[in-house]
Amino acid sequence: MTQPAHLNRRFFLQTSAAGVAAAAAGVPAFASDLTAVNFQLSWLHSVQFGGSYIAAQRGYWTDQGLDVSLAQGGPNAPVEPPVVSGAALVGISAADYTAAAVAQGAPFKIIAVAMQKNPFAIASLAGNPVNTPADLVGKKIGMAVANTPVLQALCTLNDVDINAIEIVPTQYDPAPLVSGQVDCLLCWETDLPVAMTTQGVDNTTLLMADYGYALHSQTYIATEDALANRRADLVALLKGEAMGWNDYLVDTDAAAALAVEMFPDAGLEIEAQKLQAARQVPLMFTDLTAENGFGWFTDETVAANIETLALLGRDVSADLWDRSLLEEVHG
Repeated sequence: MTQPAHLNRRFFLQTSAAGVAAAAAGVPAFASDLTAVNFQLSWLHSVQFGGSYIAAQRGYWTDQGLDVSLAQGGPNAPVEPPVVSGAALVGISAADYTAAAVAQGAPFKIIAVAMQKNPFAIASLAGNPVNTPADLVGKKIGMAVANTPVLQALCTLNDVDINAIEIVPTQYDPAPLVSGQVDCLLCWETDLPVAMTTQGVDNTTLLMADYGYALHSQTYIATEDALANRRADLVALLKGEAMGWNDYLVDTDAAAALAVEMFPDAGLEIEAQKLQAARQVPLMFTDLTAENGFGWFTDETVAANIETLALLGRDVSADLWDRSLLEEVHG
């Protein structure tokens, strides 16, 4: 599969964390009857996974009978292989990567959705803002060339001619924007804008999800075999996860502090973690989750995802998603 775009963006956030030695962090079992579960995260440790850290710290999973290990991802630790092999019960992925894996024969189902709104954004300086997709015309955008289908999808959805935009290949860093090499950057809402803000650079973002780019991110994936044979463990994992993220919503600063405390060698800076934690909230918690519970999705949101995936060259059906576990969790 094509290297996920968020590999680069997370590497920027976590550059100093590349030497993090621990591949997994979990809560030790306090009783011999706890079921060991490996939970594969999508990248290096940060407050991006704050709700999971809370679930571990507060014993929500042990209360459900699980001994959960949180395995960090990274450039050499993709999510899909350990889930396919059964080494991990659940992994955190994204709808487009899961669709690509399924096209190659992986027996995955999306069982819950953490980020209801996709985090892809167009970041620009406040003095030269890109406020709508139409504002991209005539602009230079810094991005990985591999993400051209993402930009093309945004343009198609908003009747913008991509040929009227100059794509400038850049590293995942705010420097080309700050220096004036480009007018804007394709990035995640929760990282390069956070970095610029903490550095005192006044910036603004256009969230692509607000302009039709409907693609679930930070999705929970499991195999069809796990759904058939380890259903109780999956429900227990999602229950603890939902409890952790509900606590996260109450106090995002505490979640940021916990991430820094749990991973002191990860190079996490508290103010950046606090800002990232706050900026994740509107992506993860919506009217839909308020009404139905954390991780929820509907037939309508799935249909919107299928349309966006088609623009990215991924043809999938609605049965890629399975809501039955969430119905047990929140029922």
